[in-house]
Amino acid sequence: MLVKVNAAALQGINAIQVTIEVNALRGIRFFLVGLPDNAVKESHERIRSALEFNGLKFPSKQIVVNMAPADIRKEGSAYDLPIAIGILAADGTVSAEHLNKYMIMGELGLDGGLVPIKGALPIALKAAESGYEGIIMPTANAAEAAVVGDIKVYAADNLMQVIRFLNGEQGIAPYTMDVEREFYSQQSNFEFDFAEVRGQESVKRAFEVAAAGGHNLIMIGPPGSGKSMMAKRLPSILPPLTLQESLETTKIHSVSGSLTSGASLITQRPFRSPHHTISSVALVGGGANPKPGEISLAHNGVLFLDELPEFNRAVLEVMRQPLEDRKISVARANYKVEYPAGVMFIASMNPCPCGYYNHPTKPCVCSPGQVQRYLNKISGPLLDRIDLQIEIVPVPFEKISDAREGEPSAAIRERVIAARKIQEERFRNEESIHCNAQMTPKLLTRYAEIDDTCRSLLRTAMSRLNLSARAYDRIVKVARTIADLEASENIQSHHIAEAIGYRNLDREGWGA
Repeated sequence: MLVKVNAAALQGINAIQVTIEVNALRGIRFFLVGLPDNAVKESHERIRSALEFNGLKFPSKQIVVNMAPADIRKEGSAYDLPIAIGILAADGTVSAEHLNKYMIMGELGLDGGLVPIKGALPIALKAAESGYEGIIMPTANAAEAAVVGDIKVYAADNLMQVIRFLNGEQGIAPYTMDVEREFYSQQSNFEFDFAEVRGQESVKRAFEVAAAGGHNLIMIGPPGSGKSMMAKRLPSILPPLTLQESLETTKIHSVSGSLTSGASLITQRPFRSPHHTISSVALVGGGANPKPGEISLAHNGVLFLDELPEFNRAVLEVMRQPLEDRKISVARANYKVEYPAGVMFIASMNPCPCGYYNHPTKPCVCSPGQVQRYLNKISGPLLDRIDLQIEIVPVPFEKISDAREGEPSAAIRERVIAARKIQEERFRNEESIHCNAQMTPKLLTRYAEIDDTCRSLLRTAMSRLNLSARAYDRIVKVARTIADLEASENIQSHHIAEAIGYRNLDREGWGA
């Protein structure tokens, strides 16, 4: 008897339809075709053990399983359940009458228990798009799949529950959840807050400007000056995720397998801080079994690289295209996938190998050549994509010992949200442009026009401070954001002056 079971395969962060065809014939052999990987091929032994543990027998017939379309590679153990149901239906143990109504996915334990799978959200989205009545999957993935409100999610703990459900012997109530309540209840619960930061008012101001305009930022300062501490607090002042951004972010983490069991939506902007020993593949994604990299896992959030010069130069250079295009295209001999990469890039570094160049009290033991070589580890094209360059000095004792709390993140966040709303209105007719940092040179002339006073100030600064040519557009973009924070329609001279102060590394001779 030939039966068909509906399943799905992951490609990038999306799912595609897979039909598992099972035919039971006279004979004793087992065939699994349709470009399965080793994990899929091993499903035979897991299925046999699960059936025998639950008092069922693996059919004494020749079983042919085809996974269509056959030209797309099937990866992972999530096909155990649909293959098992297909085999039992072909043998007559499970009713095949309602199989066409459901998409079925799940990994089997040796005792028949259902183990969580990766990519439950994109699979549920595909099932809803394809018009299925419901999706059957492990209970641990139910909350994640239930985010898709257009399809019924039937959560099962083991194989026998699924068999009884399909045979009409025991019903399974569809898993339900209040998506909006889940989404909004966690949006403001942050572990870190800027109120805990003592001093560093100028740096906190730079973070506010960066958050308001979506600008990339780099901090240069000695060890212990608070670079990492402030970077970790950046998500607390960023605008809250929209529901669409939350779904997109959750899909990426679902595909990568980084969602915790029983989780539903990611409601806060991601913060990723990979170690400096990370490889290029781990950063941008791909690999033998394609997975999103750290840049994509930080999509709609923050990617923080601490001690930037310690990263491998080749690893840093692969970031140039993703930071510009806000997406990553990974092409290999046997696959091509695309991952989103819309991140705020935040970096920190010491000013020299010993860490104490320009320190007010500790002497630097590095020669000018050593300092310059250390700074040259960061290439010009990568530095060109960073709008704000901030020099940090240690906090004096008087500030550290001050018992008063600083301005809380909630207050800063309100100003950031107000500035972002101005930008949303400004770019409402511009495709793929959402904040000032994404403006092209053409848009700069339209939305960030400067008057003669500002132009004169900018010309003087570039001449006296020997700023590089690439600093011009960055200064104007940042000035536009500063003006938005003040709800100013036009860029004024003090906005330009503040933006110029955020270009430390562009000053010729800095560190020499």
